[in-house]
Amino acid sequence: MFTDNIQTFKQLGQQLADPQWLDRTFSAAIERQYRENSWFTPEFCRHALAAIGQMLAPEALDAYYTRYQDIIPVEDPHRTVAVISAGNIPAAAFHDFFCILVSGNDYQGKLSSQDKHLLPALAQELVKIEPRFAERIAFVEKVSDFDGVIATGSNNSARYFDYYFSKYPHILRKNRNSVAVLNGTETEEELRLLADDIYLYFGLGCRSVSKLFVPKDYDFVPFLRILNRESQPIAQHHQFNNNLEYQKAVHLMNKLYYMDAGTFLLTENQNYASPIGMVYYEYCDDIEAVNRRLETDADQLQCIVSRDPHITNAEPFGHAQSPTLTDYPDGIDTLRWLLAFSC
Repeated sequence: MFTDNIQTFKQLGQQLADPQWLDRTFSAAIERQYRENSWFTPEFCRHALAAIGQMLAPEALDAYYTRYQDIIPVEDPHRTVAVISAGNIPAAAFHDFFCILVSGNDYQGKLSSQDKHLLPALAQELVKIEPRFAERIAFVEKVSDFDGVIATGSNNSARYFDYYFSKYPHILRKNRNSVAVLNGTETEEELRLLADDIYLYFGLGCRSVSKLFVPKDYDFVPFLRILNRESQPIAQHHQFNNNLEYQKAVHLMNKLYYMDAGTFLLTENQNYASPIGMVYYEYCDDIEAVNRRLETDADQLQCIVSRDPHITNAEPFGHAQSPTLTDYPDGIDTLRWLLAFSC
């Protein structure tokens, strides 16, 4: 039942809210994950698990139940939903995992080779709370015998997903990026939170801010100082620094202008997707024009952070890497989709 499923996740969230329990319970999975994929540092793995704990806070789950209580089925549908997951950030597949199980369906997950350990560890703790979930969770090397599919990948892989899965009910996700819109009146605390939106997970997430829109007279110096200070946790990461030094060399050799924030380079570019170690910016004094462009390019964007009232659907600074249960990837209400096709 939906209410019982919600209660199970509520207990998991309460456990994840205890940092000592989190460290004790997931230390082995975090260590193994880091050994196999050094982009998933222990600090970022813990941050991802703590963010899941916030997502599953009691008040958040109560509000979530209220949102859907009029359409939830009386009995669990038990349709099998296959999930092909991305591996760009730790536990990237958790939101789909949650939606499938809480809707009363069965989860069949093909995890990315880059992110194989945290979600099974979470599933293990969930089964300890509610043993009946053991029969509803399967991690597989190849998906089969499913009723619906959720697949996340690149724009290129999305074409293959569409070919293989078009005959099934499906959600197919492509590349997305996130942006920030600044007007120059942001406080130091807001800029600090924006730095988190940029550097957490090395900027590899679809909710990682990779592009700034700023007015033509914008003073970057305060933000460069804050970004340099806040992003020090990644300053000694070998792979990240290799990418950063490569971008510096490319820009120097080609005599391209950039600003150096220590751990990130900022350069002017109209694209949304920036390389590792880079943040793009674009000047624009017409905030309404920015808003129209972002609305036009909505299918390329995951998250917009800003406090400018002219920007539609903007989220607060610091929110990008701590999504709520209703911050659905690609803006598609996953739970409503699951309930529609499985009932």
